[in-house]
Amino acid sequence: MQFKHLAVATAIAAGACLPAHAQTEIQWWHSMSAALGEWVNDLAKQYNASQTQYKVVPTYKGTYDESMTAGIAAFRAGNAPHIIQVFEVGTATMMASKGAIIPAGKVLNDAGFKFDPTQYVSAVTGYYTAPNGQMLSYPLNSSTTVFYYNKDAFKKAGLDANKPPKTWPEVFEAAAKLKASGHSCPFTTSWISWTQLESFSLWHNTLFASKNNGFDGNDAQLLVNSPLHVRHFENLAKAAKDGTFVYKGRGNVPDASFPSGECAMMTASSGLYARVAREAKFAYGISTMPYYPDVKGAPQNTAIGGASLWVMAGKKPEEYKGVADFLNFLNDTKVQAATHQRTGYLPVTMGAYKLTEASGFYEKNPGTDVAVTQMIRKATDKSRGIRLGNFTQVRSIIDEETEQIWSGKKAPKEALDTIVTRGNEQLARFARANR
Repeated sequence: MQFKHLAVATAIAAGACLPAHAQTEIQWWHSMSAALGEWVNDLAKQYNASQTQYKVVPTYKGTYDESMTAGIAAFRAGNAPHIIQVFEVGTATMMASKGAIIPAGKVLNDAGFKFDPTQYVSAVTGYYTAPNGQMLSYPLNSSTTVFYYNKDAFKKAGLDANKPPKTWPEVFEAAAKLKASGHSCPFTTSWISWTQLESFSLWHNTLFASKNNGFDGNDAQLLVNSPLHVRHFENLAKAAKDGTFVYKGRGNVPDASFPSGECAMMTASSGLYARVAREAKFAYGISTMPYYPDVKGAPQNTAIGGASLWVMAGKKPEEYKGVADFLNFLNDTKVQAATHQRTGYLPVTMGAYKLTEASGFYEKNPGTDVAVTQMIRKATDKSRGIRLGNFTQVRSIIDEETEQIWSGKKAPKEALDTIVTRGNEQLARFARANR
């Protein structure tokens, strides 16, 4: 018996000495948490199970701001990941990081994969493409702003649960009825700058910044103190004062307040859908962004949000083959469609949109096509997106100044004027550094 055990042990030891096929590891830093964190991990598992040559290792590195800062610091220290997820407002900064990134389109083409930008939704490719037509980053999770509402709360307030408010006057009217019915948070929003200034501007075919929102040059200046912007923030300020609009914090901090049932209406990312679908214990609806019906050209199309994958420089050729293989996997129509249906992010290829439509998903899940229809409208020079340098700093200024409005310390016009003054200093600093 002992001899038998010894023979088995010897065989195992001998097997352990045989050279194993070494997998090439691809490090991927991201900012997805909760339900979206599970989705990212599942994507990596699915890819790793599909082949044996490469292993993608996803690592959560904090919020979008934190992960971008960590990625740039890691590159300077010589230990950057292969792939980093960067939110859309970091695009101009990443584009200006000469020598730090390799265009995603080049990585795919160099590895022998056929890369066809025309297969993508034009609003997506246009945002992440250089003037020379080269796609700089891979659009992993493109989102846009949509309007969520609690149908049960609507019924209780005497509102038609199947008729969401389409205009801002209707939103404020519904909020008043919700408050009268006892709702403590009739309306809120996440990402103040993105939803109430950036998407708001594009949706109304109005410039957020000069130089066609920065696409035509680094020397752009903010235009968010126009009469339309001031009017909207005066309405929000009035709603904040009477309790029909409740400010819940910066970035995506307010996101939990809708699926929990605390707030009855919310403008937020289409990517919140994964969480709403999983957590909401009430009937809910998804509708288009509200607009002011007297504004000529409205509604136009909303702003792209979410993030893309940037390939960092300084790695070995075989590692870039692995990066390309993973990006090609993400590009698969079935993978794209599954991502869209699970998360609420846009199907970034038309093939994924058509596959989802043909499957009956939109019919079974009303409102999940809202983000798509808002984004595939024909864009104008004023509405194709916003690409500004130091945009994360500009957004922080917008948070700081608009918080002065909600607390009653500043009038909307004063706060918006200050945003323009302070924001333009950041834009000028970026322009000087990237001449």
